[in-house]
Amino acid sequence: MLDDLSRPGFWQVCEEQVAEARRLFARLVGADVNQIAVLPNASVAAHQAASGRRWRRRRDLLATTAEFPGIAHAWLAQPGVRVRWIGPSGGQVCTSDYLSQITTRTGMVSVPAVTYRDSLRLDVARVADAAHDVGAQVFVDAYQAAGVMPLDVDSLGCDYLVTGTGKYLLGLPGLAFLYVRHPDGPLPALTGWLGRTDPHTFRATILDSPPHARRYETGTPAAAAVYAAVAGLSLIGGLDLQQVRHHTQRMITATAQRLTFQGEVVRLTGSLDAHGAHLALVEPHADTMAAWLGNRSVIAAPRSGVLRLAMHAYTTDDDIDTACEAIAAYRRRSRTRPEAPR
Repeated sequence: MLDDLSRPGFWQVCEEQVAEARRLFARLVGADVNQIAVLPNASVAAHQAASGRRWRRRRDLLATTAEFPGIAHAWLAQPGVRVRWIGPSGGQVCTSDYLSQITTRTGMVSVPAVTYRDSLRLDVARVADAAHDVGAQVFVDAYQAAGVMPLDVDSLGCDYLVTGTGKYLLGLPGLAFLYVRHPDGPLPALTGWLGRTDPHTFRATILDSPPHARRYETGTPAAAAVYAAVAGLSLIGGLDLQQVRHHTQRMITATAQRLTFQGEVVRLTGSLDAHGAHLALVEPHADTMAAWLGNRSVIAAPRSGVLRLAMHAYTTDDDIDTACEAIAAYRRRSRTRPEAPR
């Protein structure tokens, strides 16, 4: 039996959802929709940003040891690129570390808006100014920032910005957005049927590319993640992100004070303005602690010697009480002690 021909098919509706997700994200970061590419994850986005460049005279790509591995590995895999690491091996980094290393040999600077482990918020705009002064481009990983603080690509001054929908944007894994300041520039090395001027011509023998960011796109996106992205971005778009930022800062302060009183060690910068929306609790056996807490409905992320406790607009004082009491109970049950300060 034929479907009702007056009704759109699933894929047509899904494409409309992709367009809506693109529009909502563009509005969130102050970009034009033609500057936004929809991709499967941040690693692919990083590859797309770097792979179209000519790495000859400017071979250096500055990245931090605090970079999320999915981004850092994309840099290491680029032919002709010399990755120069900023910051000590422990992953701590500050804005001045970037400023002192940018030279005329620098082709690109990769700077996280907020570091994934320790929640350090870097001054992206200062880094971008210094990079542009020598003709270098700037790539920003905003995965730990988008959705919990205001982000404006013009204020940041970045050339590329990536984030995924699986964290503070309240969506699912399987979708990422790449902002490209000048989307009619060099073509990326990876492509697919959605990277064409008109994908629906289905011409297998023609490799044309549009003069906008969709030239960075590849194949069919994950439909469930697209629908979730529209729902999440719609919710985030209705929030005052400056108020969300103030709220998460208050939650971070309260949690840090409570855990410190309990004898725990947390990594908190001197200024809350230089801190993201999660708190890193130092714990060598973070995986074990995270599993124990998860069985008691406290969800935290273990990351290389720390346990991340993330805050959002919906985080309450009761949530903080529950988490801190559960961590104290874990110490009693496991008979372990907090990591000594270093």
